[in-house]
Amino acid sequence: MLKNLVLLSGLLASLNALATPFEDGCARIASSGGGDAKRMHKLFDLTWKWQMTESPEDATFNGFAGVNDRWSDESMAAIERRHREIEAPLKALRKIHRAKLTAADKLSYDLFRRNTEEMLEGTRFREELLPVSQLGGPQQSVAQILAIMPHDSAKELADIFSRLEKIPALIDQTMALMQEGLKQGVTPPKITMRDVPDQIKNVLEEDPDKNPLLASLRKVKDEAVHIRAAELLKHSLLPAFQRFRDFVKDTYLPNCRESIAWTALPNGADWYAYRVRTSTTTRLSPKEIHEIGLSEVKRIRGEMDAVMKSTGFKGSFAEFKEYLRTDSKFFYTDAADLLTGYRDIAKRIDPQLIHLFGKLPRLTYGVLPVPSYAEKSQTTAYYEPGSPDSGRAGNFFANTYNLKSRPKWEMESLTLHEAVPVHHLQIALAQELENVPEFRRFGFYTAFVEGWGIYAESLGGAIGLYEDPYSKFGQLTYEMWRAIRLVVDTGMHSLGWTREQALDFFKEYTGKSEHDITVEVDRYIVWSGQALAYKIGQLKITELRENAKKQLGDKFDIRRFHDVLLGSGAVPLDTLEAMVTEWTSSQKKLR
Repeated sequence: MLKNLVLLSGLLASLNALATPFEDGCARIASSGGGDAKRMHKLFDLTWKWQMTESPEDATFNGFAGVNDRWSDESMAAIERRHREIEAPLKALRKIHRAKLTAADKLSYDLFRRNTEEMLEGTRFREELLPVSQLGGPQQSVAQILAIMPHDSAKELADIFSRLEKIPALIDQTMALMQEGLKQGVTPPKITMRDVPDQIKNVLEEDPDKNPLLASLRKVKDEAVHIRAAELLKHSLLPAFQRFRDFVKDTYLPNCRESIAWTALPNGADWYAYRVRTSTTTRLSPKEIHEIGLSEVKRIRGEMDAVMKSTGFKGSFAEFKEYLRTDSKFFYTDAADLLTGYRDIAKRIDPQLIHLFGKLPRLTYGVLPVPSYAEKSQTTAYYEPGSPDSGRAGNFFANTYNLKSRPKWEMESLTLHEAVPVHHLQIALAQELENVPEFRRFGFYTAFVEGWGIYAESLGGAIGLYEDPYSKFGQLTYEMWRAIRLVVDTGMHSLGWTREQALDFFKEYTGKSEHDITVEVDRYIVWSGQALAYKIGQLKITELRENAKKQLGDKFDIRRFHDVLLGSGAVPLDTLEAMVTEWTSSQKKLR
C-alpha cells in the first residue's frame, strides 16, 4: 500500500508540474489566506492579465500596457492550452464564499462565473477554425490594430516594428487554421467569401505612403523609420499577404461550403443554440425569436405607413421605398460632405445629452471614414471604442463607399447609434467606472450594448431630431432592420430559409439599398445569432422603462433611469431587470 501511495504521490506531483503559470496562480489564490473578497479580486486581476496577455490585440484596444509587441498565438497548441486553462479560475472561484461578499462584489462574482462558464462551454465548438470572413481576419484586423498603436517613444516604435515583423507568422497560423477547417468541414459559406481576395489585395499596396499597414508610421518624422518600414513592406509583408491571397483565392474559397445555415456545420444545431443564448442572454428558442420578429415587423410597418402618409406621398409603399432609394435630393455626391453631415448631427446632439443623462463620459469621440481596404464589404457604420487609459478617443466610422447607398434620411439615427447617446456614451461610461474589476469596465454583453443602442435611437425625438418625416422614417427603417434580423437570422440558421428568401424579406419591408441589404444578410450568415441581440435587448429595456413609469408615475425621472441602466457597465438582461426592479422599489419608498 505504501509503495502505491508513493507512486500515486509521484504521479500527482508530475501532473502538477505540467500546470501552466496561470493555473498555478489560480490555485495559489484559492488556497491563500485573507478574506473572500480579497482573494476574489486577486483572481479577477490575474484572469484579466491572462486574458490581455493571451489576446494582445484586445490589450491594445483597452490600453493594457506591455504586450503591444506581438500578436495572439493562434497555433493549435496554444489554443488547446487556453481552452484547458479556462477551468482554472472556475476552480478557484468555487473556494470563495459568495455569501460573505458585499452586494457589489456578489454582482462581480456572478458575472465572472457566468462569463467563465460560457467561455468553457464554448470550447466544445471549433470557432478557432473560422478565423477569416468578409467581416474580419488579418486582411482587416492587422491594419486596424497597427493604426491605433501609440508611436511617439522609441519603445512604441519598437513595438510597431516587432508586430510588423511577426505578421508573416500570424498569416501562416491563420492559414493553418483555415486548412484544418477545410478538413473538418468548418468553413464560412462560399458566397460570403467572394470579396475577401479583393480585401487582401487592398493590403498589397506597394507604395509605403499608401499601404494601410504603415499608417501609424507615416506620422513619424524620421527618415530612418520610413526606410526600414519600406524595406519590411517589400521583402516581408507583401510576400506574406500575397501568399495569403493566393491561398484564399485558389484553395480556400473554392472549397468552402455551399450551405449557409450554421446548423450545417459539425454539431451545428447545438452551436447555434449556444450562440443565440449567449448573444441574447435569454433562454428564448430560435422559433420564439422568429415569432417575436414577425410581430415586430408588423407593428413597425404600421408606423412606417403613417409616416409615409404624413409626407403627402401618393404612391404605394414599394414606390415610396424606391423614391427614397433613388431621388438625388437624399444623397451626397462627395464623401467629404457625407462626413461633414455626420459631424454636424453629432454637434447638434452633444449639448442635448444633459436632458437625458445625469452623468456623461469624459472621453471624447470623432467621426472618420471606414478605411478603403474594408469599405466595400463593411457595414454602413461602426464604432471603435477609445481608451481612457491610453488617451485614445473613440471613433464613429461612417462608410463612404458607393454614396448612392448612403441616404441622408438614415444619418440622424445612425449617428445616435454609433456615437451618442449609444455606443460611445455607454462604452466610455463603462470604461470610466471606478472600484470595479477590469473585466466589468470592458465587459460586452451584446443584448445590453446593442439593445441599449436600438432603445436610445428612439430618444432622438426628445432632443430635437426626427423633425423631418424622412429622418423619422429612417429611424423606423433602422428599427425595422433590427426586427427583420430576428426573422431572417433564425430563418436561415434554424428554419431552412435560403439566402434569397432572406434578401427578399429584407427588401419587402425596408427602404435600404440593395447593397446594404446584401452586406447585412451576409453578415448574419457568418456572424450567426449576434444580430438577434439588438431587438431582444431593446424590447427588454423598453419593458423595464414602461414598468418603472407605471409604478412611479410623475416621480419617474428619465435621467436617473438612464443612469441606473448604464451605471454598472454592460450586464445580462436578467441582471439588468433585477437592478431596475430594485431601483424602482427604492424610489417608491422615497414617496
